[in-house]
Amino acid sequence: MNTVFLIIAVLVVAGVVFKVISLKVAVLAVAGALVAWGIATYNQFVQLSNRVAEAWSDIEVQMKRRYNLIPNLVETVKGYAAHEKDVFESVTQARAAAMGATSMADHAKSENMLTNTLKSLFAVAEAYPQLRANENFLELQRELTDTEDKIQASRRFYNGNVRDYNTLRESFPSNMIANAFKYAKKEFFELEEEAARTPVQVKF
Repeated sequence: MNTVFLIIAVLVVAGVVFKVISLKVAVLAVAGALVAWGIATYNQFVQLSNRVAEAWSDIEVQMKRRYNLIPNLVETVKGYAAHEKDVFESVTQARAAAMGATSMADHAKSENMLTNTLKSLFAVAEAYPQLRANENFLELQRELTDTEDKIQASRRFYNGNVRDYNTLRESFPSNMIANAFKYAKKEFFELEEEAARTPVQVKF
């Protein structure tokens, strides 16, 4: 759209210089091109904002699924290792913190903490062969693995849309539309490098 606008502007200026069109027509043409560009750029912001919101909604769905799995997982492990109270309490507290997060920074921090506590939980499970053979535990493993993979995929999709949105917002001249309509910069959903690269491992 920017390229089209520049071509129109150049043609209009050239037309005025060579007296092919009147100054009034030239001004109207340039004004029309500006309005068309403004509308197109505004619509780009609307589209990208909606994509970011949709992508975050996908992440929330997967995180909620993860939160719902954890109580059953804790109870299953507790049936074989009831004395590991500190681990169970850490997982429960981390889950509560993650569910109560509001800002993007809080979400990232709490998800990192939850991932670390779940790793501790599965480390405990390694010491109990009967637990590792429990059918319910194995099913929870599979569901958690699937959920972890989907969270990572959703996070990458979300961050890609945030990147595109922020690039449009910070680029000239589209940043004028962003400022005029108060389109704020959006935050990436950043996890710790280790957590992002190696999510909870549930294989024995």
